[in-house]
Amino acid sequence: MSEEEKVLKDAKKLPWEDRLAHKNWKVRNEANVDLASVCDSITDPKDPRLRDFGHLFRKTVADSNAPVQEKALEALVAFLKAADADAGRYAKEVCDAIAAKCLTGRPKTVQKAQDSLLLWVELEAVDVFLDTLEKAIKNKVAKAVVPAVDVMFLALSEFGSKIIPPKRILKMLPELFDHQDQNVRASAKGVTIELCRWIGKDPVKSILFEKMRDTMKKELEAELANVSGGAKPSRKIRSEQDKEPEAEASSDVVGNGPTEELVADAPQEIDEYDLMDPVDILTPLEKSGFWEGVKATKWLERKEAVAELTKLASTKKIAPGDFSEICRTLKKLITDVNLAVAVEAIQAIGNLARGLRTHFSASSRFMLPVLLEKLKEKKPTVAEALTQTLQAMYKAGCLNLIDIIEDVKTAVKNKVPLVRSLTLNWLTFCLETSNKALILKAHKEYVPLCMECLNDGTPDVRDAAFSALAAIAKSVGMRPLERSLEKLDDVRRKKLSEMIASSGGESASTSSATLQSSVGGTATVNSEVPVVRKSAASMLSGKRPALSAPASKKTGTAKTGGSKKDAAVRNESSKSVEPPEDVEPAEMGLEEIENRLGSLVKTETISQLKSSVWKERLEATLSLKEEIEGLQELDKSVEILVRLLCAVPGWNDKNVQVQQQVIEIITYISSTAAKFPKKCVVLCITGASERVADIKTRASAMKCLTAFCEAVGPGFVFERLYKIMNGHKNPKVLSEGLLWMVSAVDDFGVSLLKLKDLIDFCKDVGLQSSAAATRNATIKLLGALHKFVGPDIKGFLSDVKPALISALDTEYEKNPFEGTVAPKRVVKTSVSTSTSGGGLDSLPREDISGKITPELLKGFESTDWKMRLESIEAVNKILEEANKRIQPTGTGELFGGLRGRLLDSNKNLVMQTLTTIGGVASAMGPTVEKASKGILSDVLKCLGDNKKHMRECTLAALDLWLGAVHLDKMIPYIIIALTDGKMGAEGRKDLFDWLTKQLAGLSDFVDAIHLLKPASTAMTDKSADVRKAAEGCISEIVRVSGQETLEKNIKNIQGPALALVLEKVRPGFVQEPFESSKATVGPVSKGVSKVSKSTSNGTLKQGNRSRALPTKGSRPDQITSVHDIAIQSQSLLNTKDSNKDDRERVVVRRIKFEELRPEQIQDLENDMMKYFREDLQKRLMSPDFKKQVDGLEILQKALPSLSKDIIEVLDILLRWFVLQLCKSNTTCLLKVLEFLPELFNTLKDEEYCLTEAEAAIFLPCLAEKLGHNIEKVREKMRELMKQIIQAYSVAKTYPYILEGLRSKNNRTRIECTDLIGYLLETCGTEISGLLKYLNMVASLTAERDGELRKAALNTMATGYKILGDDIWRYVGKLTDAQKSMLDDRFKWKVKEMEKRREGRPGDARAALRRSVRDNGPEVAEQSGDLSSQTVPGSLFPRQNYGISEQIPERNPVPRTIAGVNGPADWNEALDIIMFGSPEQSVEGMKVVCHELAQASNDPEETAIDERVKDADGLVSCLANKVAKTFDVSLMGASSRSCKYVLNTLMQTFQNKKLAHAVKEGTLESLITELLLWLLDERVPRMEDGSQLLKALNVLMLKILDNADRTSSFVVLISLLRPLDPSRWPSPATAEGYAVRNQKFSDLVVKCLIKLTKLLQSTIYEVELDRLLQSIHVYLQELGMEEIRRRAGADDKPLRMVKTVLHELVKLRGAAIKGHLSLIPIDMRPQPIILAYIDLNLETLAAARMLTSTGPVGQTHWTDSTANNPSPPANSADVQLKQELGAIFKKIGDKQTSTIGLYDLYHITKSYPKVDIFSQLQNASEAFRTYIRDGLAQVEKNAAAGRTPSSLPLSTPPPSSLALPSPDIPSLDVKPLMNPKSDSYTDEIRGGNINPGTLDAIRERMRTMQLATSGSVVESTVSKPLSDNVPMDEQNIPPPREMEAEITHPQQVVLPMDEKALSGLQARMERLKGGSLEHM
Repeated sequence: MSEEEKVLKDAKKLPWEDRLAHKNWKVRNEANVDLASVCDSITDPKDPRLRDFGHLFRKTVADSNAPVQEKALEALVAFLKAADADAGRYAKEVCDAIAAKCLTGRPKTVQKAQDSLLLWVELEAVDVFLDTLEKAIKNKVAKAVVPAVDVMFLALSEFGSKIIPPKRILKMLPELFDHQDQNVRASAKGVTIELCRWIGKDPVKSILFEKMRDTMKKELEAELANVSGGAKPSRKIRSEQDKEPEAEASSDVVGNGPTEELVADAPQEIDEYDLMDPVDILTPLEKSGFWEGVKATKWLERKEAVAELTKLASTKKIAPGDFSEICRTLKKLITDVNLAVAVEAIQAIGNLARGLRTHFSASSRFMLPVLLEKLKEKKPTVAEALTQTLQAMYKAGCLNLIDIIEDVKTAVKNKVPLVRSLTLNWLTFCLETSNKALILKAHKEYVPLCMECLNDGTPDVRDAAFSALAAIAKSVGMRPLERSLEKLDDVRRKKLSEMIASSGGESASTSSATLQSSVGGTATVNSEVPVVRKSAASMLSGKRPALSAPASKKTGTAKTGGSKKDAAVRNESSKSVEPPEDVEPAEMGLEEIENRLGSLVKTETISQLKSSVWKERLEATLSLKEEIEGLQELDKSVEILVRLLCAVPGWNDKNVQVQQQVIEIITYISSTAAKFPKKCVVLCITGASERVADIKTRASAMKCLTAFCEAVGPGFVFERLYKIMNGHKNPKVLSEGLLWMVSAVDDFGVSLLKLKDLIDFCKDVGLQSSAAATRNATIKLLGALHKFVGPDIKGFLSDVKPALISALDTEYEKNPFEGTVAPKRVVKTSVSTSTSGGGLDSLPREDISGKITPELLKGFESTDWKMRLESIEAVNKILEEANKRIQPTGTGELFGGLRGRLLDSNKNLVMQTLTTIGGVASAMGPTVEKASKGILSDVLKCLGDNKKHMRECTLAALDLWLGAVHLDKMIPYIIIALTDGKMGAEGRKDLFDWLTKQLAGLSDFVDAIHLLKPASTAMTDKSADVRKAAEGCISEIVRVSGQETLEKNIKNIQGPALALVLEKVRPGFVQEPFESSKATVGPVSKGVSKVSKSTSNGTLKQGNRSRALPTKGSRPDQITSVHDIAIQSQSLLNTKDSNKDDRERVVVRRIKFEELRPEQIQDLENDMMKYFREDLQKRLMSPDFKKQVDGLEILQKALPSLSKDIIEVLDILLRWFVLQLCKSNTTCLLKVLEFLPELFNTLKDEEYCLTEAEAAIFLPCLAEKLGHNIEKVREKMRELMKQIIQAYSVAKTYPYILEGLRSKNNRTRIECTDLIGYLLETCGTEISGLLKYLNMVASLTAERDGELRKAALNTMATGYKILGDDIWRYVGKLTDAQKSMLDDRFKWKVKEMEKRREGRPGDARAALRRSVRDNGPEVAEQSGDLSSQTVPGSLFPRQNYGISEQIPERNPVPRTIAGVNGPADWNEALDIIMFGSPEQSVEGMKVVCHELAQASNDPEETAIDERVKDADGLVSCLANKVAKTFDVSLMGASSRSCKYVLNTLMQTFQNKKLAHAVKEGTLESLITELLLWLLDERVPRMEDGSQLLKALNVLMLKILDNADRTSSFVVLISLLRPLDPSRWPSPATAEGYAVRNQKFSDLVVKCLIKLTKLLQSTIYEVELDRLLQSIHVYLQELGMEEIRRRAGADDKPLRMVKTVLHELVKLRGAAIKGHLSLIPIDMRPQPIILAYIDLNLETLAAARMLTSTGPVGQTHWTDSTANNPSPPANSADVQLKQELGAIFKKIGDKQTSTIGLYDLYHITKSYPKVDIFSQLQNASEAFRTYIRDGLAQVEKNAAAGRTPSSLPLSTPPPSSLALPSPDIPSLDVKPLMNPKSDSYTDEIRGGNINPGTLDAIRERMRTMQLATSGSVVESTVSKPLSDNVPMDEQNIPPPREMEAEITHPQQVVLPMDEKALSGLQARMERLKGGSLEHM
């Protein structure tokens, strides 16, 4: 014996306590097993051993060893099963231990813990159980909370609300609703739903909903929509089990008891009032000053005092108290002279009655007479308040019918008719809400009263009396009214009878509905025996168990034998059938039977039949059989003979031979008799069905049942068998009976059966049986039905278990649908058939007209989209309930409602509607064609939507519609849709594809010929996809139409389709299947078309294409090989026509990493076909990965020699790489990852850097795929990303890596986290501006994934190494646990650094900052001191919108600054500006200013070029600093830092190269900031405030002069929108913000005016596509309605935008349409900007102010070459000629000759191969010379950087020789609709046209200066704000004085003719003095 066995053996001798606490776990485990077995063996709950065991479990269930703990729980379960309620003394300790230790263990452990807790409930320890759960749900570990909530749910669902008090659960739930774990919240929702089943929805909602968030309310509302009451407990506590030991057995059989019993069993909803805690309102009422208020003389004070009482009394439950004084006061106030006070008092009484209920009874009786008297008031508010209060008093139980008799008698005799009628109405309400017993006591008082009121002279009183009498009759019946009715005349008696009849009908229907629902509830409880334990979360949508079952599950049970009880059961069960004959046999004794037989049967035979000796009985049956066979008139004696056999020997005879003889005799009688009564079938069928279950008599009994079917029809036999088999104790009766039904269906078919009843029986009884034989027999029966009714039967069985569905599908395959089949046997008598015989329509269709309610139809038109969605879903639910088979009756309005939803603005609702329409069509079948009222045309219109999902939904609806009706019924609608011009190309293509698919499945379809014409028209469509789809459709139309039909209709065909059809119908044509033609479409057909170009004729007939390559013969291979040889000599890449800039200008669509959209793949394929050699393109786009690898190898070999070409098509290659990364083929992926490093090395050698567009294509996908599931792939991708970081830019790559942190793939997040650590370690300060994103990494420390947490901690440790303790500034909000983890990791990092002697964390960074701080002050001059005091932050902190804090990529090699002592450099200065305080940042700005000054003085400009790359980052930092420095200065500090910030910005924007390098986002932030501070009224009060305003003014103008014009326009147009209030430096009221926004918009408008006035000379510096896009976005956001409104209100921003657009159109003419590449011109409705461009073109052309290059007013925007990727060559040539013609006309005009020459210069640059002089063959030599000289001059000026306005032309164009041009009329002609409100054109035009205006003078001054100086000399500003010109202190000057008043500080005017200059200046001053307004 081993030592361990010895220990175990010895341990068994120890006491239980020692064994269970033994240190060896195996001993403890064995002890628990033994303890469980001992408890199992105990049968007496009073056994003393149980008392000894009880205290042991407190420690055992908390065992630290999991297996031991599990066995301990098993022992506890055994103990609790054996014990009784006395064990409850141990409940608290044991339950607490279970909650603490067992709910977080293994799943089995948790389940056993839950079982034990439920057993404590069974032992009536409910309070302990709930106390334990209250502690358990507060556990910090969510894993422990979910089982606790689940066990609460299980206890409630199993024991019910009587055992588990809902009140305590309701108190626990609010805490769970706000739990951070979603599983806990889901479980809480499940408990809430279960509560609703027990106590009703309203109490739960009123108590819980106010304590939960709105989102959870919405979710629960949705879940509760399908919850109904009717829950019953499935488990009882131990004491109840002892009282009813047979309860479980009896619950299986439900008899047809009386209705009252069923209603009594139905669960009653708990009153919400009982669940509420009472609220004391007397104390707060005293404090509120109620008593003083009600005595006030002012009515308003009285009303407010009573309103306070009303508010306090509105609580659900009021604590009882002394309300007598309050009621006396309210009684007085009811009669108050002010009606408002009276109404408030009446409402207060109603609230008190609801809250106090029976405690308010005395007060109610006290106030009732006054309330009834008050009914005389005619005011609706008073009447309504009285009615509600009186009803509330009665409903709350404050009054009853006995109490109010005298008051009602008094009121109905009141002289005011209104009092009488309203009193009787209230009495009617009381009668309707009272129980029957109370009305029986009181009706004698009320009936005479009401009868007397029937004679009242007021019609309202009479009607009310009628209603009261009807209510009495409805409750207690007609007997109390019989005598009273005799006294009435005929008219009144008839009216009262009708009212009573209608009330009775409603009552009957209501009671029957109640009965049905209660039966359904019972069935649910009995049928739902949970095999798998439910969790609370399973109650949520998709997991909820069935709450009710059909009533057919629980019907009467027929038992064997002929007892009275059985007969009663059979009588009850057969009442629902109404045959023409009496089918229920009466009781008849044996003696009576013998008397009736008479001499028909020998007496000896009857005596022997009664014998106890089986041989004698057998001999008697044989002789009886002979006698019956010898009878001549058998028909008369059929019933009596059958009764004899049922009585003796009867169906219960023990001898098999006797039984067989009896069955054979009855079979003979039923088959021989001319008429076999149904009574006889009823007498015999129970016994026959039981004999079927016996194998010895089975064959005979089945023959007997078949004979019954022949005699009375199978429908009657089946109906009787349902009831017998359903409740029979012997399962064989059910299984064998079902097998007989299989043979009966095979013999008689289904035409005589009620199929729905049969299917319901199979589904509810047969398939639900626990016996496998029964289920198998049911499956066979359903399979037999499938043979007759077809696949529609599946719709009735969709809700059965998946395993059964699989078995049914197998059976369906064995019994395929055969259509209409003639029955093998026939019925002798005529029996009415249920439906049409056989076929798809033999299954019943339900009439749903009753379910299409007005509420449902009203919901379709609701303004709330959720209500509309509910109505659509309600229709789907109706279809499901009808098993998707409905009748067309009453569905007209339904189709009308659905039609309206097809035009819904919510696209998701439209898609839901399409699905529903398809479902309705499928359910209705062929009749949908007539019932739908043409809704199919509206369905087809949805194909015009540009969303793919919408079109897919439409096609799915069409598929369902086609399943219901034939295609020929749909053809007319389809033709209309195909000819509809509003349907887009994608919709037509999808519809043609769908038609092709449907026609391909048909062999002959003559009606298809009608589709030929629209398909032929589509062959000329401009969309290639539509043409291709139409071609395929025509092929199918030709195939199915037949040659004869085609020849008749061929005259209607034209265009390309004609050749295609002729090819098909010519003699000798061999037709090919559509699949082969499909195979030819694609690359192969393209190859053939290319080969055909080399043929002698130059073209290849279309017929050759369809026959050349459908097969795999040798000829096509030869062609392909020749073609391959022909292209081998071509270059791999053809970049001649490549325009990479145009491709990059297209917005990059975000790629779904799982799969690319088809259009993206198509675009990629098109681009590759253009620029890649054909064989390479085919390989790369092949679906075969081997060919893709071959293509990559070709590229890899040619990579060194094709580097330049590859750079040109790099964006296309990167898109292809993204496609491969998204695919799953590993071989190809590895090859791609092998090629990519070589590609990037090549790019590095070529010194090429990825553009932002290329990075946006590739990097997001690469970052997402870093988490590939193969380690080798991940390694390659990791190295590739590091290579890209080094080659591209750290700052630009960083955002893509950050985006990877948001991935759903944990591996991706880990890799991206590691990459951030790599960036911190290798790049250091280069990403210092991006440190603010470290909080994203820090937040990952809370993730569940251990690897992800580890990666995040390692990265943060790397950051700590670099930043030191400063890292805590960047980690964001963390929990204490996260901070603790980080702190531990940082400590570990410190130790590691000490080991490696790397110093302390953050040392290097601190040294760098000290260096800048020490050396910085000597860099530049000092200009003021900042206050030494610490300046707090701004009083009004703002968000930084769009101000990037990125530091761009910088050269790591430090530069030395001449003349500066110390090592401080540019990079350090930028860091200090970014991170330092305003005082510290001044030192950094000094260094920057010095660097910029040095760079500006460099004649070679190499220094400036080095600074360009940092310009954007610098301006971004400074823009951010503007707000900070101004905020600090406003707090009282020196304005020194403000001056330095503005001076640094001025230095930056003085240089055009630096200014152009500033990005659009940064420019927007800066301009916004400057304009806001210009408008801030606090700035003038600052130190040197006036200087700062002037500096802001000058800086703003400098930005407008030197920044990128396109960016400036785009930014300013975007700023015309209202500014976010948080952007303003100081807060204001809503009205104040409106005023501020107006001022801000005015400033922006003035800036735009300045830019627009210079547009003529700077138009070629502007990227017109982007500018037009910004105008388009602005107009679209406004919308036409808003534009019209603003146009009427003279809106300045809108006028300004229109003015900019007008100037663009004026300068570019019709060529402006070539700049719409960024505007979606195909969108519907058409973009607003297009209408304005057309209007401007028409207006300007009418005014002869432009020369149009195309037809004015052209609306076919889609033909623009800017939007057509491959226009025909001849159209491009025509357009170029038109543009040249317009330019020559401009040159011929004196006014526009300069602009024309510049246009011509740009044309020569864009099209160097075009000979422009070939267009001037008809012009004179002088004009050509003028153009040649002018172009030379323009080229010189362009090289010198001059604009068209500075171009001096020595002579104007020779007018006599120039091309003719129209005279320009006076500019008084206004270009747009209303010159006053639509544009600022007049302000902008004046400079070039009218010589007397200010602009003309300014132009002359500029020309004179240029003539004198030749250039503008600029000097840098060395001091901040040294030479500012005087300006307005608040705002930028008006546009007209902007240029004249502000002279740039840098410009120095050289000497010139002083007289001329002084004269011009004087003239300017005069103009200014007369026209300028003060800002």
